[in-house]
Formats: sequence, C-alpha cells, structure tokens
Amino acid sequence: MSTIDAPERQARRLDGPAPHLLVIQAPYYADVVGGMLRGAQRVFAESEASHEVVEVAGAFELPAALRMALSQPTKGAKAVRYDGFLLLGCVVKGETDHYDFICAAVCQGVMDVSTERGAAIGFGLLTVDTLAQAEARSADDRHNKGAEAAHALLGQVALRRRWGLA
Repeated sequence: MSTIDAPERQARRLDGPAPHLLVIQAPYYADVVGGMLRGAQRVFAESEASHEVVEVAGAFELPAALRMALSQPTKGAKAVRYDGFLLLGCVVKGETDHYDFICAAVCQGVMDVSTERGAAIGFGLLTVDTLAQAEARSADDRHNKGAEAAHALLGQVALRRRWGLA
C-alpha cells in the first residue's frame, strides 16, 4: 500500500485486558525510526496498550531479536508476556547490492518466524530509495508507517484473542 492512498484508521479497543506489546527497533536512521515509533505510540495510547522498547543494531538483526523474544520463558519470576511484537526499521538503497540482500533476508526472516510461531506481529520496515522517502513515511501525519504497523499489530492481537490463542 502506498503512503498516499493509505486509509485513515481509528485505534481499536480490544476485548479483554489491555495488550502488552514489545517494540523491537533498529534505529540506524534514528530520526526516521523515532518518527515511526512516535506514530505507533499514539496508536498504542489510543488503544490503552502498554509497550516496551528494545533496540538492535540494524534491520538485519530484527528477525533474530523477534525469535529471541518469542523464545523467552513465559513462567517464573523473570517472565514477561507480550501479546504482540512491533518491528521498526529502515533500509535506504545505496550504490551496491547490499540493500537487496538485507531487505530480502529481513522480510523472509520475519515471515519465517511469523508463520512458524503464529505470533501477532506488526512489520514496520521501510525499504526506500531515498532518505526523503523515509522521512515522508515517518512524519507526524496520517501516512506514518509506524502507526500503520501498530494498527496491523493490534488487528493480529485481536485475531489471536478471538481464536483463543492468547
């Protein structure tokens, strides 16, 4: 979906307790990812969802961090239960093939974890040609891709609850 024709969405209230979410962000482009995080946080606040934020070095580390988060103990004194996971990052095309390899690896890695585990995931990875494109997609407006990914995540959390998976 392009930024221009993205529908304006209202935050949804979920049945049951307020969701607790984990945001895994790769702030290589700190201003861009920070803008996406602020967009997601607005959606979370409207939905009364709580969240924690962890950082990884770059987009390539997002799938592994997601798998680690899903593998942590769910019982015991140190256990933290998350209802869903939001991944945020940005990859800007450069002069080499690195962009293609990173984008493909990250997308496939997240999809693999998603389908294997059935986790509620919002995927907010910008893959853009220019930094200006990334800035436009992380601005404080209705086209913010972090907010879009947060809406998608909350929809997945709602589905898991509907089907008794939460």
